[in-house]
Amino acid sequence: MNTEKVIDHIVNWLKDYATKAKVNGFVIGVSGGIDSAVTSTLCAKTGLDLLCVEMPIHQARSQVSRAVNHINWLKDNFSNVNTIEVKLTPVFDNLIAVLPTVENEEVRFMSLANTRARLRMTTLYYFAALHKYLVAGTGNKVEDFGIGFFTKYGDGGVDLSPIADLYKSEVYTIAKFLGINQEIIDAAPTDGLWGDDRTDEDQIGANYDELEWAMQMAAQGKKNEDFKGREKDIFNIFKRYNSANKHKMMSIPVCEIPKHLKRSL
Repeated sequence: MNTEKVIDHIVNWLKDYATKAKVNGFVIGVSGGIDSAVTSTLCAKTGLDLLCVEMPIHQARSQVSRAVNHINWLKDNFSNVNTIEVKLTPVFDNLIAVLPTVENEEVRFMSLANTRARLRMTTLYYFAALHKYLVAGTGNKVEDFGIGFFTKYGDGGVDLSPIADLYKSEVYTIAKFLGINQEIIDAAPTDGLWGDDRTDEDQIGANYDELEWAMQMAAQGKKNEDFKGREKDIFNIFKRYNSANKHKMMSIPVCEIPKHLKRSL
């Protein structure tokens, strides 16, 4: 990958899109992870306004620290960056207090994790509407088009996706080129939706290098029987997530009414 030219291409694409949309800039949620760090830096490089929003919900201290350090680094390097913290923990807790309990605690726990992402999406669009900004997505290619590892109408609710055609390994390459803080590069990827230290790999059962490999194998038409051992396990994990989350990666289904039913009598 020609890293410098890829960066220039994305920055120009962002600026061109925003200019044509007649908006003032971008708003992004900064989590302390590699994807939001890279995406926010690319947005900052456009020279247009960038609002970085930190939205902790029972967040691990290490995640908050990395996010704050990255935002400070952005502000030191780009004059067009502003920031705001919105403490969503009390909002989340108050919502939980009025929601009915259910017998299946595991399902409820998953639903509440997704609720965190949707509260953040709502917050980002609040600021987008206030300032005439676009909400910049932070999903990479494996998450957005491989295993659907995002929350529908949560972190998947965005106006544009600058890094969604980049594999995770390519995101890391760009991060190093941009000079992203080493603590972010070294941190294990996590969606930060659980209030603990679980990583993406803990949840999925495979790391991003493995998933990237599986996605490429699937694109080549490979089948389960083509592999054995750990490779077979990884491929099955990828296919399982890809199938289960297909609804996230496709357009919303529309019930098309046959023309003969719409004709006037």
